[in-house]
Amino acid sequence: MSSDKKTRKEETLKEAVSDKANDKMPDIRDSETVSVQLKEERESQNDMSYDYEAETEFDYDEMCSLYEETLVNIEEGEVVKGKVIKILENDVLVDVGYKSEGTIPIEEFQKQGKEMALKEGDVIDVFLENIEDSDGLVVLSKEKADKIKIWDDLNKAYENETVIKGKVVKRIKGGLTVDIGIPAFLPGSQIDTKPIRNLDLMINEDIKVKIIKLNRKRGNIVVSRRSILEEERESKRIETIKNIAEGNLVKGIVKNITEYGVFIDLGGIDGLLHITDMSWGRIRHPSELFMIGDEVEVKVLKFDPETEKVSLGLKQKTVDPWEKADERYVIGNRIRAKVVSLTDYGAFVELEEGVEGLIHVSEMSWTKKIRHPSRVVAIGDVVEVIVLDVDKERKRISLGMKQTEPNPWLIIENKYKIGSKITGRVRNLTDFGAFVELEEGVDGLIHISDMSWTQRVKHPSDVIKKGERIEAVILNIDSKNERLSMGIKQLTPDPWLSVPEKYPIGSNCKCKVVKLIENGAIVELEEGIDGYIHISEISEEDINSPKDVLKEGDFIRAKIIRLDPENRKIGLSIRAHNKEQSDLELSNYNKKGEMLNTLDSAPLKEIIEAHAKAKQPIISVDEDLTVGEESHETESSGSDDISDSDDVKD
Repeated sequence: MSSDKKTRKEETLKEAVSDKANDKMPDIRDSETVSVQLKEERESQNDMSYDYEAETEFDYDEMCSLYEETLVNIEEGEVVKGKVIKILENDVLVDVGYKSEGTIPIEEFQKQGKEMALKEGDVIDVFLENIEDSDGLVVLSKEKADKIKIWDDLNKAYENETVIKGKVVKRIKGGLTVDIGIPAFLPGSQIDTKPIRNLDLMINEDIKVKIIKLNRKRGNIVVSRRSILEEERESKRIETIKNIAEGNLVKGIVKNITEYGVFIDLGGIDGLLHITDMSWGRIRHPSELFMIGDEVEVKVLKFDPETEKVSLGLKQKTVDPWEKADERYVIGNRIRAKVVSLTDYGAFVELEEGVEGLIHVSEMSWTKKIRHPSRVVAIGDVVEVIVLDVDKERKRISLGMKQTEPNPWLIIENKYKIGSKITGRVRNLTDFGAFVELEEGVDGLIHISDMSWTQRVKHPSDVIKKGERIEAVILNIDSKNERLSMGIKQLTPDPWLSVPEKYPIGSNCKCKVVKLIENGAIVELEEGIDGYIHISEISEEDINSPKDVLKEGDFIRAKIIRLDPENRKIGLSIRAHNKEQSDLELSNYNKKGEMLNTLDSAPLKEIIEAHAKAKQPIISVDEDLTVGEESHETESSGSDDISDSDDVKD
């Protein structure tokens, strides 16, 4: 062995002795000790035939052999144990039991945002990349060792279906990225048992997952959180079903909120808390009381083991306020309440939590006709009311606002007498009459039939106008129903009262044809007094239509043959009048005996017959009545009544 080689071996031995005094080589102390041991061994064999130079060379070979036996048998590409010898500024010196140490960049031990927890003497796992580099040092890697270990652990977890922990780091297309030592993919369908709208809320959240797919070559791992939740939910469901029963109080977490109620997770099974079972009071939306994630205690109202449907109640934990409502709210009591809702027919007010009453629109004012309660009250108003009725069974309380004030209709009877004349303003017109305001809030109705004795009024606007001040007579007062009837025609006497005296049956009168109808004619005896002439009473001859003989505007004479003052009907006949006139003339002629003796009666008879054949009524010679004289049309108020041809014919 050359001297240079011997020198290098000695240096290596000295380094090993000094650096590994407390390590895995307890039999090697220093070169002198080894030399003494070898010499004693030679002497014990009684072999003294060697020189010192040969003995020294033999000692170094033996020492190298013994040293190499102390080295750990390691191979490149393996994960081995190493001991931290020294922590330098940029590197960490690690002994893996080989003839030289290895260095690892200190960055591999530093985690982002955390201080390095490494210290000298720690035993760590490292990856042996190369036994010796160009500098004679072992090439090691902490990161690669960690990755290999992680993959080994993940592979075991995959094979054993073990639950592991991970942290959501970011959102990607189709799901989330979860850090379980290495990035893994969590599909959206495997995140939860129900869809999650905002996945960003899960970022940085620590979760439990199971590996459902692993490909080490491609570095691909797919995990599932849903399977864990389903398993946990199933175990909770079984336990919950054992303990659930109607009437029990249970705790749960608000899982979902809808318009009609709240779904509560009772532990593996969901229950519905309907909006009507949340409070005895009024609730517009469940979100007024609950938020997702709230823990609540509710009462089990109904449970169906077959379908596992659970109905829950919150208000049932307290006493129903309606149980003693009739004791607290006595009919006639005056109370204050808050308006909570408005409808077309009234306003609902809250008397206390869970107890509401209705103020109907008809109970809001004595005098005004309220079309909608919003014209009187608004939501949030505090009003004073009187209790009118309490129905505890149906949970209804009727209230009144107008009852808090005196009823003005009770004064009306004393203030206004039937038959008295009043003056008022026409407030409104309808098809059936006109409403006249006597005083603020008190209106009276003038029916269309009470506007004229003689004129047939088709619409109140033909007689009066809206806003006009008129005089009328009070006909009736109904304080109970708050109604007051008035009339205009009652201001003047009824002309029909004198008709029987002025136009008795059998009397003749002059009249004007005002209207021709299919089976007769309407005639005016005087203003407001109309009569009816049936077609059979117009002429001695048969005629097809009244127009064959008469026309509107003609002045004629006719005989009263029927009179009905109560129904305001007068029946007349032209034919009867003409016959009477003919008989009268003939009678007068017969009285003149001298003329009968000297003259043949044939000419007079011929004259009468010729006149009848002309189909013309015999007209009076009064200077103010001429056949065909033009006159303005006057519509009769009794035309429809008189047009009853059957009555006249009878």
